[in-house]
Amino acid sequence: MQAIRTLIVDDERLARNRIRRMLSLDPDIEVVGECANGQEAVEALDSARASLMFLDVQMPGMTGFELLQSLPPEKAPVVIFVTAYDEYALKAFEAHAFDYLLKPFERKRFQDVVRRAKSQIGLMRHGDVNSRLVELLERMENGKPDASRIAIRAGGHVVLIKTPSIDWVEAADNYVCLHCGGETHVVRETLNAFEKRLDANRFLRIHRSTIVNLDRIKEMRPWFRGDYQVVLHDGTQLTLSRSYRDRLKNVLLKAL
Repeated sequence: MQAIRTLIVDDERLARNRIRRMLSLDPDIEVVGECANGQEAVEALDSARASLMFLDVQMPGMTGFELLQSLPPEKAPVVIFVTAYDEYALKAFEAHAFDYLLKPFERKRFQDVVRRAKSQIGLMRHGDVNSRLVELLERMENGKPDASRIAIRAGGHVVLIKTPSIDWVEAADNYVCLHCGGETHVVRETLNAFEKRLDANRFLRIHRSTIVNLDRIKEMRPWFRGDYQVVLHDGTQLTLSRSYRDRLKNVLLKAL
């Protein structure tokens, strides 16, 4: 296996040393750099060609989350957040980090996280054929205004999703989350770009960060300041902002 080029980013020298020592026992890992802050990491990523990054959350000048959000998608490695505060664990996943380590972490937890990261990177490295397949499928779908399927990348694989199965879509920075029944798929794409891939007769924007499948709407409830709550058949409650209210009302009235 080709060595996984790894960058360690932490403002605490002792923490960097401990991560480096643990990684030194893994022959599949090559540590290509250490950074004490986010700006150093931004500069290092330009030349390090790292596939894996251990990233501290709280650092002076630029937090780990801010660093990750500043990276263009093509430069973002697989990220393992390292934090001393467990309230950051959920936010790490919201920022789409691969995993996180809670300081002080045990060797077994560290090894488990690294093992999963190595598997993920292996899938990504062998995803060239899948990437070309996705691009082909997307070109085919873009030629159909009423595409019934959407191809997305997921863990190095190609997943075909039937668009009628999508309940609603929400934005998360440069990602979108597709909620399909009990499953959620995360796609690296802006909501504006993803909206163009959907059937405008079936899906409608109800908020700057939310698109809903019209067939899933059960009712609308007045909320406050002119906003509404859109209640789906599964009980999910979404916010309908005032700027999108009239458009949704018109669409629903036409369906009566």
